[in-house]
Amino acid sequence: MNIRSTAERRKAPFLALSGIAALTMASAASAQTADETPPVEATTAEADGSLTTTARSDENIVITGTRVARDGYQAPTPLTVLTREDIENSSPTNNIADFVNQLPSLAGSTRPSNSRLNLSSGQAGINALNLRNLGEVRTLVLLDGRRSVASTITGLVDVNTIPQLLVERVEVVTGGASATYGSDAVGGVVNFILDKKFEGLKLQADSGITTHGDGFNYSLGLAGGTSFAGGRGHVIVSGEIAHRDGIFEVDRDWNATGYVRIQNPAYSATTNSSVPQFLIRRQVGPTNSTPGSIILNSLGGTANRLRGIYFGPGGSVNQFQYGDLTFPAANGSAPPTLTQGGDWQVNDSGRRIGLDAEDDRRSLFGRISFDVADGVTLFAEASYNWQEVLFNAGPNLASTTSTPSLANVGAGSAGASTLAGDNAFLIQALGAQRLAGITAVTIGTTAVDLPFRAANNVREVQRYVIGAEGEFSLFDKPARWDVYGQYGRADLREQLRNIMHTQRTAQAVDAVFSVPGNTSSPIVCRVNADANPNNNDPNCVPLNRLGIGVANPAAIDYILGDPYRDEVVEQIVTGANLSFTPFATWGGDVSVAIGGEYREEKIKGFVPAEFQPAITPNPAGGVTTLNAWSVGNYLPTNGKYDVKEAYLETVVPLGLGLEFNGAVRATDYSSSGYVTTWRLGATWQPIDDIRLRVTRSHDIRAPNLNELFQAGSSNTDAVRNPFFPGSGPLGNTYGASISYSATATGNPNLRPEKADSWNVGAVFSPRFLPGFSASVDYFRIEMEDVIDFLTAQNIVDRCFEGVQEYCDAIIQDPNNAARILLRNQPFNFASKLVRGVDFEASYRRSLDSIFQGADGNIALRGVATRYIDNITDTGIPGVVPLNTVGFNGGQYSTPKWIYRFSATYDTDSFAITGVARGVSAGKYLAGVIECQTDCPVSTTQFPTYDDIDIKGAFYVDLNLTAKFDALGRGDGEFFLNITNLLDADPILLPETGLAANSTYSDLLGRAFRAGIRLRFR
Repeated sequence: MNIRSTAERRKAPFLALSGIAALTMASAASAQTADETPPVEATTAEADGSLTTTARSDENIVITGTRVARDGYQAPTPLTVLTREDIENSSPTNNIADFVNQLPSLAGSTRPSNSRLNLSSGQAGINALNLRNLGEVRTLVLLDGRRSVASTITGLVDVNTIPQLLVERVEVVTGGASATYGSDAVGGVVNFILDKKFEGLKLQADSGITTHGDGFNYSLGLAGGTSFAGGRGHVIVSGEIAHRDGIFEVDRDWNATGYVRIQNPAYSATTNSSVPQFLIRRQVGPTNSTPGSIILNSLGGTANRLRGIYFGPGGSVNQFQYGDLTFPAANGSAPPTLTQGGDWQVNDSGRRIGLDAEDDRRSLFGRISFDVADGVTLFAEASYNWQEVLFNAGPNLASTTSTPSLANVGAGSAGASTLAGDNAFLIQALGAQRLAGITAVTIGTTAVDLPFRAANNVREVQRYVIGAEGEFSLFDKPARWDVYGQYGRADLREQLRNIMHTQRTAQAVDAVFSVPGNTSSPIVCRVNADANPNNNDPNCVPLNRLGIGVANPAAIDYILGDPYRDEVVEQIVTGANLSFTPFATWGGDVSVAIGGEYREEKIKGFVPAEFQPAITPNPAGGVTTLNAWSVGNYLPTNGKYDVKEAYLETVVPLGLGLEFNGAVRATDYSSSGYVTTWRLGATWQPIDDIRLRVTRSHDIRAPNLNELFQAGSSNTDAVRNPFFPGSGPLGNTYGASISYSATATGNPNLRPEKADSWNVGAVFSPRFLPGFSASVDYFRIEMEDVIDFLTAQNIVDRCFEGVQEYCDAIIQDPNNAARILLRNQPFNFASKLVRGVDFEASYRRSLDSIFQGADGNIALRGVATRYIDNITDTGIPGVVPLNTVGFNGGQYSTPKWIYRFSATYDTDSFAITGVARGVSAGKYLAGVIECQTDCPVSTTQFPTYDDIDIKGAFYVDLNLTAKFDALGRGDGEFFLNITNLLDADPILLPETGLAANSTYSDLLGRAFRAGIRLRFR
């Protein structure tokens, strides 16, 4: 696939933005005066340690985490508030998700940087939030307290769909909130609250680029709001566009050190187990593929005598130089996969992979409200979001560890890397004499002549809400109510590009001379030259894989295709809520909130037959899955469920500064039956300086559409072979790794997950230090009946350990001797425990109150989380549950410490904000035993490594804002944001490919973003 030139795209928005900035800054120089001070949004230091925008006097006081509308109420659940001022002063990009994800309570979130390889799930390019690293599906994302339709079949709400220019604040509740909001709020709630009373016109434009000259991006947003009919009506609208060029190759120095884990050739479980099984080394590279192909094994004559021959530009022939440390041994039966030294840099798979996605987004949002009578307001909302993502998911790899077999020539996935001795391109490259006695060879290639595999997903998300809200007198006290109906729809095109068709690739690779023995005759596909007329394919074009720049473009077009799946996800929600004060006790007014909700979730899908896998039942039981494509063998998902809910919540003041909060919710799922969730909480403020809080909750997460109804999606990859060098699984002999094809299906018999949570904390707001507030909160979340899949590696490892039921889940691929087939579905089989402590502190003061006559305000804020446990117990006999806290090996592990500190100096004319953020150092993988000598026997659960220390990450960001008068009609700001000011490297991992932790790291390096904000009154 050709990547469009970005030069023209860069010029227009960048020049336009520069022109706007020049005009407005010139205006500022001539128009701003000392007595014209832009209005500063009032902020107060709330008791939970957060800086929160002061609510307007005409707004209902309803905070996230409770349905009770009560002035001055402080819920017992910890609440972190991010104001518009916070977002503008220190957001690292023009995407609000990147800012929210800097909170330490969010860990392991899915972002474009770490979803790039989710080719068959449709999640590539998603921005989803993950509280406590419990999984994104256990974090509930709300817009103004209401749900949004999912942007993926896995139920994830994409934060890209939020109208970012109208966001007034973001409220993050950590702790179970299912009794308040229903399913999914196990880890907590992230509520994006819009400025529904916005007046005026707001414009924002920005553009950015990295210090390496790549990653160009821009965004433009326009929002307006006005009242009408004498103030009875109000309308707000916004529109936004955003673009990122993407970075389609990794040319960063940190990715070129060959920092890789390699198996120790000296290790033997029976004869030399006292040394570590794995070594962490530099200058290590893959040896099982090269850009123009390398011969891995040869059959005939001296065993593997052609091993190590690799092909360069124009088909040039070279001999690969293996380093002193190579595994498996260069002269062994299985081909080497890694080497240290020698030609370790020849393989390019770690460079020809995307670093950042090309991303285009467009959104529209509108809201209108009208007071039809005193205490009755009708409202309607509509939003439309469109996003297209294009990402380089890496080269079209082909490799095998199996012994060459003529049975694989021209057939199945192994045919892409198996050549017969009479292959025409092989004869042209090496000559008939050198091939004397050779009947077949296997090759490995990163296929530099082929375009990269790409995820090119398109999402259209619509959301419509109509409703009414108001206030009336009940029991001589104000009562607030609302009713609404909501419809959401997501049209998803999960599109892959440049994917190899398994059989067509095998046929194109199996090329022969049209006249056997005549090397001057045309080269054709064997299927069109053999004696069988029934297998002819007139479209087949021979593919030369032996060299760089040697492939026929027509052959590339023949073997590649663009599999896709269309899915439509729909959500219907209706609800009614009432909050009132029925009576008072000796401690004060008792508040009650009641309500109900009906929700329907459904999905329907379509996949063309040519992109679906062929699934056939086996006579002996089970099924055989034949994938037509290397990845993206989709099946359509169809299904629906509905849920009916009713809840009751109350706040009861007990006097002496003590308040009780309780909530209960009855829920009936059509798919899984009835459940009850509840929450008990209390706050106690013995003196004005200290407030103690505690909550205990019972929460649930119901299975989503994908877990229930997935018809099946297939992925192809490889796992480490614990049987090597012995035989197995299934008694067969494989190499150091085993290729597999796995088909995942849904399970309609799933039950809701259950969670029991504790939150215990204290808030300190000392009167002797005005403007300061701090909080400490301990959390514990214990889950059971957790819905989960076993990974392919889990299944193979458990089979190696002798658990027969996992061996029974493995089937030999009848079309590829080097590959196994797996079939998997989710079950309620796991339990999970997450514990930790949150810390937050803030200090905001006017400098004039400290130094008389000093100008401006200072704001200091620090948030940090110390994670203690994140333990998943699969319940599998013999499998030891592992704590993944303190391990920096990827998205599903959690650093011990995640932190963010900011300092802002703000005056009438400018503002400066500095941010320091990062994660603590840790180890590589949970369960790994670090040793150099006297090691225990290495096992699949507890492998031995010589070194597992992984560095942490520390980044510094800087934001500079100049304020000015916008032509005498409003306020303006010109800003410059520098992310990763020190150009610090990401967390490196000892792995091939993109060797960095893409979840907790900054992959792009230092980045600049300049822009302008205008607000006209």
